[in-house]
Amino acid sequence: MELLPFLRTQVRANRLANHRLHAAMVTLTRAEFHAPRVSYFPSLAKTLNHILAVDIYYVAALRGEADMEAQWRSFTPCDTVSELAAAQAGVDERFIRFIETLSAPQLDEVIALDRGHHVQRERCGHVIAHLINHQVHHRGQAHALLAGTAVAPPQLDEFLMPSEAHLRSADMAALGWREDQLFG
Repeated sequence: MELLPFLRTQVRANRLANHRLHAAMVTLTRAEFHAPRVSYFPSLAKTLNHILAVDIYYVAALRGEADMEAQWRSFTPCDTVSELAAAQAGVDERFIRFIETLSAPQLDEVIALDRGHHVQRERCGHVIAHLINHQVHHRGQAHALLAGTAVAPPQLDEFLMPSEAHLRSADMAALGWREDQLFG
């Protein structure tokens, strides 16, 4: 398998997992969303806002937006699950649209990451892989934190195998996706 189709599937897998997680969490009260919990980021709100802030920064960097660092600095954490779900959906869709426009050679292009005090240069494919890994890592922490609430943690590790379309048909409809968008 070539790298770019794999990354495209993984970016959609991230969107699907975020959709499932946020849909499951919609019944949480604001207090439950912000309740102190034992984790690196000590609440569901802080964990999921961290994912969102990092996604906003890196998607801006991938898209070559000059204000990427300003977007990072000006990030305002979402106060509710519904607010966070909408913001995350927006940045997830921007990430999907970005990767859908890439060609394989562009994965090797060097992009600039404005860190405020210096500019870091990395290959586009490395940044995409990092961002996917970052989401999976912290979303797993949020999933574990959710187990400490009355909400049952949803299935997040969907394999996205073509033969398992029946396992995601409702999510695909909710997201407005078709199976050919996942697998070509």
